Amino acid sequence: MRFTSAKGKINRALGMIIYENRGAVRAFERHPQPPGMHMRRGKQSNYGMAMSEKKKIKHYYGMHERQLLRFFQLAAKSPENTGEALLVLCERRLDNVVRRATLTRTRPQARQGINHGHLRVNGKKVDICSYLVKAGDVIEVAPRPNVLRVYRELVSRPEGAAADWLHIDTEALRVTVQRLPTAVDISLPVEANRVVELLSR
Repeated sequence: MRFTSAKGKINRALGMIIYENRGAVRAFERHPQPPGMHMRRGKQSNYGMAMSEKKKIKHYYGMHERQLLRFFQLAAKSPENTGEALLVLCERRLDNVVRRATLTRTRPQARQGINHGHLRVNGKKVDICSYLVKAGDVIEVAPRPNVLRVYRELVSRPEGAAADWLHIDTEALRVTVQRLPTAVDISLPVEANRVVELLSR
């Protein structure tokens, strides 16, 4: 039996496809139940459910606890619903935008590309995955032959559809942020208000 990696176990533990690489998706499709001994589980406490929702956000968007807390503090200043504002901020992360533009097939792949200097925002190299894009920002692949070749291959076989708040020029490998995402554009189904209550303590 082939080992399916920890990402497959995380998908199963959280009950949804958080990690999109093929091995993790196959592991979830074969065994959607949580890993380990499959005993009848008692009802999860409110705290347990909130922790589970927080883990979904952290794993899906690739955030550490400190980053999530920083985004929560920004969201708490918004006049909008704090939970929705938190997820909208997460959607604006550069790594998420690169993934939602279908320039990569997974968010970890997007983070790797950003860390390696493959992306430019408004003509300048940005190697910070948590960089928050703004309306009008233009994201381009670095004009290096080997990098262009990799991303042309990726966009030729996209994984899913691009977000409609982004405009994609597949020939130029250019993404334009046409508008900021709203609550209806959030790609992660999660009970964010539970997470807000947890972080507010």
